Amino acid sequence: MNAYSPDAIQAETISITGHGGDEIEAYRAIPLAEGARGSVVWIHHMPGYDRETKEFVRRLAVAGYQTVAPNLYSREAPGAAPDDAAAAARAAGGVPDERLVGDVAGAVEHLRSLPGANGKFGVIGHCSGGRHAFLAACSLTFDAAVDCYGAFIVEDAPEGMPKTMQPILGLAAGLSCPMLGLFGAEDRFPSPDGVATLDAELTRLGKPHEFHSYAGAGHSFFSVDRPAYRPEAAVDGWRRIDAFFATHLKG
Repeated sequence: MNAYSPDAIQAETISITGHGGDEIEAYRAIPLAEGARGSVVWIHHMPGYDRETKEFVRRLAVAGYQTVAPNLYSREAPGAAPDDAAAAARAAGGVPDERLVGDVAGAVEHLRSLPGANGKFGVIGHCSGGRHAFLAACSLTFDAAVDCYGAFIVEDAPEGMPKTMQPILGLAAGLSCPMLGLFGAEDRFPSPDGVATLDAELTRLGKPHEFHSYAGAGHSFFSVDRPAYRPEAAVDGWRRIDAFFATHLKG
């Protein structure tokens, strides 16, 4: 008899096979109660594979999803603190799009191999991770994608940003799944005009999507330990994420 409560999880650092067959670090959280599970790849933001990322991964596991966040900076700075790893990755020019897609594909294959995986996969990310979630959903097959204020899908990156942060709106025709977009109306990257451009292009292409922009919120409004945190936007955003993944990944 399974004695685990519905919110019991196991969370740990693991290794997965990423782009080019590289073994990379990842953080995995899985529910312990028996049952069929949807799976989610969490793509960390530009500050790196940090405490906040791991908290988000655990939150999705408590909600019932087998979740993995690959450490995109494993190659540049194995074992380094998040800030140092992010600096090393930026100095190297950022994460190449092809490598990102390969690492996410490796995370999907790891999730597919887990007991209870129901064959449905979602991808989510904030900031650069939002851009990467869109990139992955346009390059691989997913059942649901969430873009939380993904920068540089539409706009050019400002001076000083990694050279890999190039616009990818041209990939929109390949979007493989419904997409939820959550944005701050006071954000600069992406700006409201950029969000409107992405919305219009997905509408033109007939891609199912649902966008929400929050007045008074800028970038990083989900980040509880930053001045940019906006509780009302974050709470509503999480409610929408939970409902979206429940619609597309459960069952």
